This record gives sequence, structure tokens and C-alpha cells, in this order.
Amino acid sequence: MRSKLFVPGSRPELFAKALAGAADAISIDLEDAVVEERKGEARGLVRDWLRSGPQAGSKLVIVRVNAMDTPHFEADLAAVVQPGLDVLNLPKPQSADEVRAASEAIARAERASGVTQPVRLLLNIETPRALRDAAAIAGADPRVMGLQVGLGDLFEPLGIARRENAAVQQVLFAVRMAAGEAGVDAYDGAFADVRDSEGYLAEAQLARRLGFAGKTCIHPSQVALANEAFRPGDEEIAHALRVVQAAQAAGAQGVGAFLVDGRMIDRPFLLRARGIVATAHRLGLLPEA
Repeated sequence: MRSKLFVPGSRPELFAKALAGAADAISIDLEDAVVEERKGEARGLVRDWLRSGPQAGSKLVIVRVNAMDTPHFEADLAAVVQPGLDVLNLPKPQSADEVRAASEAIARAERASGVTQPVRLLLNIETPRALRDAAAIAGADPRVMGLQVGLGDLFEPLGIARRENAAVQQVLFAVRMAAGEAGVDAYDGAFADVRDSEGYLAEAQLARRLGFAGKTCIHPSQVALANEAFRPGDEEIAHALRVVQAAQAAGAQGVGAFLVDGRMIDRPFLLRARGIVATAHRLGLLPEA
């Protein structure tokens, strides 16, 4: 999921358009993008759209619900846990216990709605406590498919500048390590200045260098930037193919470490190369094996 395009839950005229766009996922928002007075209305609109059976193809359908400590959480789950939902985006989980409680609530909603394919969880890390306990949060439940950084919510209440690169790097690194410990992906969050395409691309490229799988888009103009940043480069793919091929030859000879393009390659580098090749296949950048 290189790109995830946010769409307000109160704007149903945008759902199909976003679904047909270039983003890898559509993320319908019932939280920040919907004012309090329209929460119930938006919830119903999203429920009806999901029940209509949106044809997403390979595109993930995500809904960000309201946080567990709000009066909207249970009603959100009852509305959006439908057969058309792939991932539920949970804002501001504070602990592993909260994640497990959310998973249990989703299970109840699945039974009530006749959902047989388990809904996965994307968890936002956007409070100091969640950042401290991110590894436990990520590993709390089998439903968890990834962690997502929420820098605005994390930084602004603490007086930290959103564009302070040192702070951004530290948080991204910490979240990537936590996700890695749990064996799930990490995703970068929103970049609010939609006019600053260079700033968005730079932050996305930083996230990719730190091992992130994708980034949120709050405007369609950001989708191409995210897709570009998280696409393996041609030389990167070519090198990864050479590593995989050399590993096969080395394995046949009983060799554990070997040289490719003048670099020493052993298991960690091979695992990364295999991941790049798999991504290239998934994106149609290589012919099917």
C-alpha cells in the first residue's frame, strides 16, 4: 500500500471517484474530516456505500473510525464492519489492552453483520504513550496489519514543529522498529500542505529510506508523489534480481555469503532483495514468474 487517499465520510460523491483513482487504497474518514454534528449522517452514508458492494479490485478499502474513548466508536463499528471493508483504521490507541478490546468489538460487529473475512486493523501512533508502547501495541492482536504515524496529533500539543526534520526522523525510526518487532508494516501519515509537493515527496522518500511501506494522501495530487516515492527504482530492482540469482547459485555450492556488484551479501541483504523483487512483481514492474 504505497498510497492511501483520505476521503471525508460526509462526501459520498467522492467515494467512487477515489476508488477509481491511482491510490492503492481509499481511506474513508469518520474522525477528523467530519464535524460532530454530521457524525451520524456520515456513518450512515459509509454504511450504505459499503453495503452497495464497491468494486475495488485490488484497491484496499479502509475506514478510519472515531477513537475508542468517544461516544461514536461502537456505532461506527456497527455501521462500517461490512463485507466491503478490508481494514479498520483505529486512531489514538493507547495500549495493547485497548487494541485487544477493539479487536473483540470488531469480532462482535462481524458476527452481527455476517462478515466472514476478518477485518484487519491499522493503528495510528499519535500520542506519547502510544509511541513509547508501540511495539506492544503492534503485536497485541493478529488483526493488526500495520502502524501509521500521526505526526500532527503527536507534535502539535507538545509544541514540536511539524516540519522539524530531526523529530520526524526519530519518530519514524521508532515506529519502524516497533512495527518490525511485531512483523507488521509501517506507514507514514499525512502532510498537510497540499501546495508543497516537494516537501511531501521529500518526507515520503525519507519514510521509504527508513523502511516504511507507504504514505497517506489528503489530496489526489499527492497520490502520484507517494506512488513514485515507494516504487522500487529500476537499478534497485536489477540489483535485487542479481542478488536473488546469485543466492541460488551460492546455495547450490553451499556458500553462505557471496559478492554481488562488489558488495558482500548474506541473509539480511537477501531478504531485502527478495522483498524488492516481490514488490516489483506486485506492481507489474517485472513479468510474472
